[in-house]
Amino acid sequence: MVVRVKKRLEINTDGDLVWKALVHETDAWWLAEFRMVGEGSKVAFDARAGGHLIEEHENGGSLLWYVVQWISPAERRVYLHGHVAPDWGGPSSNILKLSVEERGDGAVLEVSDAHCGFISDETIASLEAGWKQLFRDGLKSFVESSS
Repeated sequence: MVVRVKKRLEINTDGDLVWKALVHETDAWWLAEFRMVGEGSKVAFDARAGGHLIEEHENGGSLLWYVVQWISPAERRVYLHGHVAPDWGGPSSNILKLSVEERGDGAVLEVSDAHCGFISDETIASLEAGWKQLFRDGLKSFVESSS
């Protein structure tokens, strides 16, 4: 099965500030309920092809969220590749596209997540709700309160 989830989120600040927070300040806006290896973990984004979005804990636990397939800071766009284990609704693979565009007095974050593999109705609902929560309550809140 193939599923694609798309979200657009208006953010009331400059696109460059949104991009900077997205790729360079990830740990500052990553919500506690999305920290899978434990409270106090750190989320780092090595924003270059072959780099990764990884969560690590001082107790040795870690989770590879995504590997960077392609990134263009000038276009404020990145493609990430990941895998979902059976325990979390898979097995499936996905490509996540994140892009930031200027719109009027602010910016728009576009999230496009395409999954291929075993994808249940619960997984689809979780993706829909999860991306909305992470980027609205995490990134958007962080960027708008910082500017």
